Amino acid sequence: MRSDVSVTSEVFEANRARGAVRFDVHARDGVTRRGVLHESGSLRVRFPSPEGEGLSGVFVNTAGGVAGGDNFDIDIAAGEGARLTLTTAAAEKVYRAPGAAAQLNISLRVAAGAHLSWLPQETILFDRARVHRRFDIELDGAASLLLCEIVVFGRTAMGERMEQGEFVDRWRLRRGGRLVFAETVRLDGHVGAKLGRPAVAKDGAAIGTALIVPGDEALVERLREASDSFSGEVGISAWNGFAMARFCAQDAARLRADMMAVLARTGAALPRLWLN
Repeated sequence: MRSDVSVTSEVFEANRARGAVRFDVHARDGVTRRGVLHESGSLRVRFPSPEGEGLSGVFVNTAGGVAGGDNFDIDIAAGEGARLTLTTAAAEKVYRAPGAAAQLNISLRVAAGAHLSWLPQETILFDRARVHRRFDIELDGAASLLLCEIVVFGRTAMGERMEQGEFVDRWRLRRGGRLVFAETVRLDGHVGAKLGRPAVAKDGAAIGTALIVPGDEALVERLREASDSFSGEVGISAWNGFAMARFCAQDAARLRADMMAVLARTGAALPRLWLN
């Protein structure tokens, strides 16, 4: 006779969300158009009215969030000369996971002369959330990229904090076929206690990264001109032909304000959803 626990586990597994989006964009007569789009499961992408010569896309997760065992895959290719900006309709919430971790896999490919801005709203991790995220980015040597990610460990405005759980974030960036950036961040177990350490987050509840390609010391100096307005900790540097800004703050609002101050110095146009 099967136990109630095993039956419950099977029901839980059968109800995990799956979602995938795959599409390409290309430039024609100086205007970026969408190519073939494939969607499945609970993940969707919508394209508002074109803004100038570029194309904007908004991801929507109809599952209402991410839970343990969920799996989402995104695969995007920007053809030569295309300009694409991507964001999310809302902050993505990652909920408590009693079993397997959620899997988020993002693949971005940008051809010569093309530009991709990846600007999702925050990812919020609830207490005991478990998520593994992976970025694989392939850039032509003449392509450009702006990639920003903000992760919040609990809804501080609600008095919540992520005390335990697992967050694994793997980034690999290749430019012109050469690996120029590789990083894996892993926070697990007593996450709240680890974030309290001075060498980790000094009790901060939000972290962020802005990756800018191409980037050099001149860009770094321009970004640092915004330092008087920062309310959190921000570190900015450049190497291997790209620039990177790291952010840490006590809450998401402060970090977003710091991120926006840096992005303003790049000349990037923020998605309208960021400004609401």
